[in-house]
Amino acid sequence: MRTETIAAIATAVSDSGIGIIRISGEDAVSVADKVYHSKNNRKHLADVKSHTIHYGYIYDGSDLIDEVMVAVMRAPNTYTKEDTVEIDCHGGILVMNQILNVILRNGCRLAEPGEFTKRAFLNGRIDLSRAEAVMDLIHSKNEFALRSSVRQLRGAVSDKVSSLRGEILYEIAFIESALDDPEHVSLDGYCERLEARAMRISAELRALIDRADSGKMLKDGINTVIVGKPNAGKSSLLNLLVGEDKAIVTSVAGTTRDVLEESIRLHGIGLNIIDTAGIRDTEDEVEKIGVEKARKYAETADLIVYVVDASRALDENDEAIMELIADKKVIVLLNKTDLEQIVSEEEICKKMTHVSVIRTSTKENTGIDVFEETIKRLFFGGAIAVNDELYITNQRHKEALVEAYESMEMVIKSLSDGMPEDFYSIDLMSAYASLGRIIGEEVGEDLVEEIFSRFCMGK
Repeated sequence: MRTETIAAIATAVSDSGIGIIRISGEDAVSVADKVYHSKNNRKHLADVKSHTIHYGYIYDGSDLIDEVMVAVMRAPNTYTKEDTVEIDCHGGILVMNQILNVILRNGCRLAEPGEFTKRAFLNGRIDLSRAEAVMDLIHSKNEFALRSSVRQLRGAVSDKVSSLRGEILYEIAFIESALDDPEHVSLDGYCERLEARAMRISAELRALIDRADSGKMLKDGINTVIVGKPNAGKSSLLNLLVGEDKAIVTSVAGTTRDVLEESIRLHGIGLNIIDTAGIRDTEDEVEKIGVEKARKYAETADLIVYVVDASRALDENDEAIMELIADKKVIVLLNKTDLEQIVSEEEICKKMTHVSVIRTSTKENTGIDVFEETIKRLFFGGAIAVNDELYITNQRHKEALVEAYESMEMVIKSLSDGMPEDFYSIDLMSAYASLGRIIGEEVGEDLVEEIFSRFCMGK
């Protein structure tokens, strides 16, 4: 850990009412004192009490830069557990940069992205899961993401992981004690007790893993790709969901030749919608590229919305689309129900199993409420409940949970197979280490650097 005193602009670098420059480190107060002048020029920040705010001015030599309020906070009761000074100034880009530059010239270096939070982690104020929650909180896109990030920042993930690790560590210590001192520590009946605890821990891990995908979708949105033949109503659907004319809609087939991306909230559900070119055989080189992009996006989507023009018979292009999306979560919209119907729900269901078919008309705005309820049923069991259940929203955390779960399943298998006790200890230790990676107790420097490099400057 680099220990120099660091500084950075902690607010957005844009014209605004207020800007904040944050300084942290052993020399934070003395550096601020070099550029701060109180109103009567008699106050020194080195003499003030911790967690107090002081009115004054920032000078560059004899040149006045700005009128400010300065907060002085001394270690260890600060965000970084280091001496910290925050200068509240006017929020102009020029004035914030001038104040930052004069601070850097007086004994600080520019902070790296996320370095303040990294110091909070390395100094033991927060664990790694809470540090990651800070970043998630900043980038929250909806109420669920916000509330989930706040819960994780307050220790929901950390407390759960620490509790499970404590139980696992107890069993490891018991087995090691029994193996080292069999005369005083008996293993009689222990396998039955360990099996019960291992099955309960495994079930808890499985529940966290099962909720992880829902949590990630609630946090980031469902990646939704609209596919169909040209002129089926895909772009009209996008415009209807977005609430404005984002896509060109004409009676000419093949109008959309590239992908259009929009993020919307549909009554509590986040959808990252991608409208694609109509999928069909074509000799047009530009349209061919659009069709290939549509196929590519469809392969990685969380949800496929297959728009069918119900007033036209299905053809070979529909057959190709159905084959492409056969193993995906699919909602079929039988569109243009305001016209004479040729394609029926029964015909679709004969060709595609396990799909939801909804009759819609983008022209008359019908069927969208059923569409919303169908998404809830497909992804969230029929309801979106932002309750006290812990949702894992971080992919790194989910991967560690999967590894811990697999290790606990190996413990259960070893017990079932009657393996020696030291086999249990190896897999228990593996589960313990996997869970430790979530809170940062079993991670390397490279991973720490990678995580904090994604933070914004000044946080």
